[in-house]
Amino acid sequence: MKPIVLTFALAALLAGARAQQPPTSPQQPQDIRTTITLNEGGAPPRLAVPDFIPLSTDAETVALARTIGQVLFDDLGFEREFALIPRDVYATIPAAKSFLDVAFDRWRELNADGLVVGTVQKVGNGVQVQMRLFKVSTRETAFGREYTGSAASGRLYAHTMSDEIHQTQRGLRGIARTKLAFDSDRDGERIGGTIEQRAVKEIYYSDYDGENQKRLTINRSLNITPAWSPDSRSIAYISFRRGRGGNIFISNIFQGTLEDLTKDNGENWLPAWSPDGTRIAFSSTRDGNPEIYVANRDGSNLHRLTNHAAIDTSPTWSPSGTQIAFVSDRTGPPQIYVVGADATGLRKLTSEPYCDRPTWSPAPYNEIAFASRTGPGFDIKMLSVTDTQERQITFGEGSNESPSWSANGRHLAFSSNRAGKTHIFTMARDGKDLKQITRSGNNYQPDWSK
Repeated sequence: MKPIVLTFALAALLAGARAQQPPTSPQQPQDIRTTITLNEGGAPPRLAVPDFIPLSTDAETVALARTIGQVLFDDLGFEREFALIPRDVYATIPAAKSFLDVAFDRWRELNADGLVVGTVQKVGNGVQVQMRLFKVSTRETAFGREYTGSAASGRLYAHTMSDEIHQTQRGLRGIARTKLAFDSDRDGERIGGTIEQRAVKEIYYSDYDGENQKRLTINRSLNITPAWSPDSRSIAYISFRRGRGGNIFISNIFQGTLEDLTKDNGENWLPAWSPDGTRIAFSSTRDGNPEIYVANRDGSNLHRLTNHAAIDTSPTWSPSGTQIAFVSDRTGPPQIYVVGADATGLRKLTSEPYCDRPTWSPAPYNEIAFASRTGPGFDIKMLSVTDTQERQITFGEGSNESPSWSANGRHLAFSSNRAGKTHIFTMARDGKDLKQITRSGNNYQPDWSK
């Protein structure tokens, strides 16, 4: 069986390090005097984001200023709320040396509505980063911030600026500071013993754009299906580290601690956190048949949610925490069902050839993305929970599986073998802006932090 699926198929088969916490950027109170509004006809504001100005001349500061400018440009472009003026035309405008000598008239000639100007300078053992977003037509400051911290945190400064600009200027929750978790065989190791010499898979996580990829697990076994806690401080995942069945562990990343949720009680798969982070739903054979269970995050108060002779697996919570969608073959091929968290109100949502890995979008959307068999492979579809209308966003380019929503519901991460090996990709909810996130080894089953 190919390793990418198909968690439902995995369920059917099984049924018969300490990470460093990123620094928090100290922030000054908001300095908002105006907003940069949409242009005539609703066109997005045109924004220019040149490299930041290095006020210290050492190579580290110069490189940091360039990094912040480029990463901020990419972050702001990701959400498509601004029309970014290409950076290759900036050379025609004299570079500012401070906030006081900006050539506003020249930027206005490029039809810029907004202009980001920033400075970077060494301060003690770290750096001070200042940023201003100007409304070009009036030269007013639309938004300003100051950050002080490590020179190694250039990407974090840029991600923070992007999220704050989106929030204050567009009323949008940005996702530049979110993370992607996934499992990967990139280390090329093989499992010894009785598990058929399978490839080792470890859990990795990265920035939302694929940078800063870090390995979380180091136990040289099968570690799969990571799931971020709502506070983005812990990852639950399945591990076969004991050489027996799959168990669900929780790695508390910043504390460097590990919890065993299921403690060798049957085969256990596909943990899913409740929106408030207090409970975890998962599939388990502990009573002999794969069913959906819910437990507190410490394993207490365990109760069985489904009770059917079929296979029930792959749970996902509604944003309100009052319902759980899951996959079951109780009426034939695997389909998506939804049931109340109190086990009432069961109903069938799909009538597909084969469904897998539903994931419920965050508010204000009320859609479930899932993998649907559309031929020899799978494609990503979205289902409106309100009226069960479906739409498809991938169309047969490789096999596309295991979708996961961004925190603002505007993007999906998924795995696909369209590039030969299996890699993680992101895509906007309208099916545009495909981006490849991983490039080493094979990478599966992404989960996007909230």
